[in-house]
Amino acid sequence: MTNAVIEFRNVVKRLGGAPVLDGLTFSVGKGEMFSIVGPSGTGKSVALKHIVGLMAPDSGEVETTTDRIGYLFQSGALLAWMTVYENVALPLVETTSLSDGEIDAKVVDALRAVGLEDDAEKYPSEISGGMQKRAGLARAIVCDAEVILYDEPTSGLDPVTSANIMRLICDLRTRRGVTSVVVTHDLAAALRTSDRIMLVKNGKSVLCAAPAEFAASKEPQAIKFISAMKGEGT
Repeated sequence: MTNAVIEFRNVVKRLGGAPVLDGLTFSVGKGEMFSIVGPSGTGKSVALKHIVGLMAPDSGEVETTTDRIGYLFQSGALLAWMTVYENVALPLVETTSLSDGEIDAKVVDALRAVGLEDDAEKYPSEISGGMQKRAGLARAIVCDAEVILYDEPTSGLDPVTSANIMRLICDLRTRRGVTSVVVTHDLAAALRTSDRIMLVKNGKSVLCAAPAEFAASKEPQAIKFISAMKGEGT
């Protein structure tokens, strides 16, 4: 892919002696909404950690064209003793030399983008799970990230809140041109929102295709996965 911002080339990663990623190869284009699906324990979240540099491959190569990468953790990962405002400001305070006024302007803008401008002084324990995810997302975009990685962004949320989070992710992609990599078990949402979907099984890419092609695939593992997601068996 000539406009790729992320490339995996035959990436192998072993944890506890077992291969979690086993020759994983894929690329993500600039501005793309790229979803990674597959059974639990097949290396999806490990792949995200390689993109952001939290893990390094045992062999193979991971290449990114930007260091402006935001990461929305599955739990939201907010610091309980900080307000929503302070959580969102933290990466700016820790990694930039911006003035207090410049930080405030960026934090207010990020909170407004996710609809939390009226909740800035609340603590994580005082807001809902969906709001915590939105606060985590504000923290991910506050440094003007060009790429945002989402680890199960709708996990543990009710259907209405899940739909709102996915709508917000799509809106950020549209308005800010963000490249989005989404690890998800929500295949229906992935089929609605993605440019391409990659199915990972046993640390390998089994299928990588546009939604219509993915849904119509005759690849046996894809058929099995889609059937399982629809509750038609395993």
